[in-house]
Amino acid sequence: MHLETDTIKEKVKSYILQSAYAGEDLILDDSLIFQEGYFDSMGFVMLISFLDEEFGVQVLDDELIEENFESINAIIGFIIRKQN
Repeated sequence: MHLETDTIKEKVKSYILQSAYAGEDLILDDSLIFQEGYFDSMGFVMLISFLDEEFGVQVLDDELIEENFESINAIIGFIIRKQN
């Protein structure tokens, strides 16, 4: 399933904001969601599950690195790379 970048961004951002209980003005597209304390290890597990359910993205063990999930932009990039 290939989605447009804008659709992916909308879904990921909405999920992050709802999960972190944060307003849109607090978490920007390049905010470091783990370093800034919006997500913890449990939030990470739930994020991986969301990516699988929403986008059909299976995360492999060697892809479980901070650079793939550190921000909304990083997550969007990861999804697009996995879909291609």
